[in-house]
Amino acid sequence: MADELRIALLGTKHAHAAGKVEVLEASEDWRLVGAFEPDEAVRREREQQPIYAGVAWLTKEQILGDASIAAVAVEGEVSGNLALAHEAIHAGKHVHLDKPPGDDPDAFAVLLEEAGERGLIVQLGYMFRYNPAFQFLFHAQEDGRLGEVFFARVRMSTSIDAEQRRGLAEYRGGMMFELGCHVLDAVVRLLGVPVAVEGFLRHDAPAEDALADNTLAVFSFERAMAVVESAAMEREPFPRRRFEVYGTKGSIVIEPLEPPAVLACFDSPPQGHAAGWHVVEMPKYVRYVDDFRDLAACIRAGAPLGYPAEHDIAVQRALLQACRVIS
Repeated sequence: MADELRIALLGTKHAHAAGKVEVLEASEDWRLVGAFEPDEAVRREREQQPIYAGVAWLTKEQILGDASIAAVAVEGEVSGNLALAHEAIHAGKHVHLDKPPGDDPDAFAVLLEEAGERGLIVQLGYMFRYNPAFQFLFHAQEDGRLGEVFFARVRMSTSIDAEQRRGLAEYRGGMMFELGCHVLDAVVRLLGVPVAVEGFLRHDAPAEDALADNTLAVFSFERAMAVVESAAMEREPFPRRRFEVYGTKGSIVIEPLEPPAVLACFDSPPQGHAAGWHVVEMPKYVRYVDDFRDLAACIRAGAPLGYPAEHDIAVQRALLQACRVIS
């Protein structure tokens, strides 16, 4: 398309990188012009994977020095992604930054400040922001159908192999750091900035590594609490990933999170809803499509995303408090 925006990947080691490539290559808004992968062994491996068959391999300098490239998707290792994002902002690029955005809250805040000063967007890769079940939840809260939300309970677990465990063990917080960030993004949107955070980081699997693989965090708000759980060794975890929200006028349970299924109960059911607990039909969706569609729309309009920097900073600080990185 004549008005498509050009984008490139910086790094491909992130677990979401392949999914982003697939979505961008099918997008009517974007043209994926190439990718940079600093690890030659990983790049050779990617070259053999069908999803990367049409991807041109570029240097970082080629990407950052090309004024026609409007944005980059930073999809490398979490430990190096903040530095790549800083370089991209300094080169005048909008940034899609995959999660979590490092473990240095001050460096992350500086990134967002510099982006704002340059009129550039930093979009976080939290994968539930555009999920229709979460959109339904956010709209129900905004419309007052939940009343005052007083409690949320979230479980976001997985089952990973020894190699994946070793990679995640380098991050304090382990599974809370890796997966808790996705759902904490939604918790902060619902309840605001927590006034207190307590994290419980355990290693309970027989694996001989340092991964915090059985984790829980309690987030206290002025008139509410939220509990987030994440473990690394749960059997068949994906059907039981769930997000429960309880308010004085209504409650919503999303289980599973993908593909989303919703149960809801409202004191005063809106038109089209049954009384009591009932199933709410959700449309089909493809992860990441709406993220990049929204990013393109905001770039074209010169408008900010719906998630301000203050929100992203609050999520990151709450996450690192739960991971005992900061107090």
